[in-house]
Amino acid sequence: MAPYESDDTTTAREASEPGARRSRAARYIVPVTVMGVAAATIGLVPALADSGDPDLPKITAAQLIEKIAQSDVERLSGTVKITTDLGLPDLGGLESSLASGAMGQGEDGGSSADPTTKLTELASGTHTLRIAADGPDRQKVSLLGNASEYSLIHNGKDVWGYDSESNEVFHSTTEESAGDKDRDHQPPATPKDFAEEALKSVDDTTSVTVDGTAQVAGRDAYKLVVKPKQSGSTVGAISIAVDHRTGTPLKFTLTPASGGAAVVDVGFTKVSFDRPAASTFDFTPPKGTKVTEEGELDSGEKGRGEKGGEHGKPERAPKSEEDLAKGLDGLKVLGEGWNSVATFDTGGEGGLPAGSGGSDLDGFLGSLGDRVKGEFGTGTVFSTRLVNALFTEDGKVYVGAVTQDALVKAANEGK
Repeated sequence: MAPYESDDTTTAREASEPGARRSRAARYIVPVTVMGVAAATIGLVPALADSGDPDLPKITAAQLIEKIAQSDVERLSGTVKITTDLGLPDLGGLESSLASGAMGQGEDGGSSADPTTKLTELASGTHTLRIAADGPDRQKVSLLGNASEYSLIHNGKDVWGYDSESNEVFHSTTEESAGDKDRDHQPPATPKDFAEEALKSVDDTTSVTVDGTAQVAGRDAYKLVVKPKQSGSTVGAISIAVDHRTGTPLKFTLTPASGGAAVVDVGFTKVSFDRPAASTFDFTPPKGTKVTEEGELDSGEKGRGEKGGEHGKPERAPKSEEDLAKGLDGLKVLGEGWNSVATFDTGGEGGLPAGSGGSDLDGFLGSLGDRVKGEFGTGTVFSTRLVNALFTEDGKVYVGAVTQDALVKAANEGK
């Protein structure tokens, strides 16, 4: 079927009204780490097999967004494929070590089954997830490895993380029937999670159209396309395949303005809307596993930070960490729409994330970035295919899904 006419482009008002009624909005789409050169997103799967363009009734973009907003699917199971293509340089495994260190992982640094550390693996490479959901109180996401599996299970008030490779278990509790509140602590695992967050960006700076139909995981779907109207964004377009019958997003694709392969493309390869078996969400730590309670990690960090210093004196965090935390408290957003740039002051100087002043690491990181000048002074831009970050010599940071020129412009205006 040919793409629908472009006159179904939504206005900001049409798009925002159904969005305001969205009851289960996901909390995030593109996890980004500002420190260093790493910026992590979740995405890019090989194109799923299509069996032609199904002949479906015409629908406008506003009606399709409304269909997504009104989708009441709470029970499903299936397989999702995820890969990342940010265009980051190959650091020979250094990026994994930096991420682990930043998250406090390692010897006496926590549990390998803690989802806040384990799920950073989704930042690179190709991955397969097996998911299941039965209402707001029962979900399961399993990250499948070559000879191992990591599972995150939410069942009532219990949240379990199990890493079969290390034979470790992480356990925490949450309020039963907390609904949306609990989703703050869950990773985005389905195209719906990504789609709901993306649709929050729909405003006067956005074009939204229906671009024909497709078949994903054996189901007929409409294709919703979201594009920035502004120049300067690194986002080219977002395509969302929406199930014709249920309104559930089946596939999410984000292509960069620079062209080439998608940066984010999350899609079902198999999906069922039947209720999963109750046993799917049952979990008992296997015999012999190391079980870490969430409170144990908190007390361990407190002990090292407040009691681990010499002669029993509290150990202070490194100055660079204190400066960063203070800077994040003063985070501001410049610009609007797709050209928004987040900025904060690290309180340090030198223009590099490490802030160690002429060290070998400074030189290494500097070699990965581009030196730029402007009315703001001088700085270094670290680039990916989606997220770019400018570190100025006076310790300020500018980050956004915008081009290098747009970052420099924001820094000049924010001076």
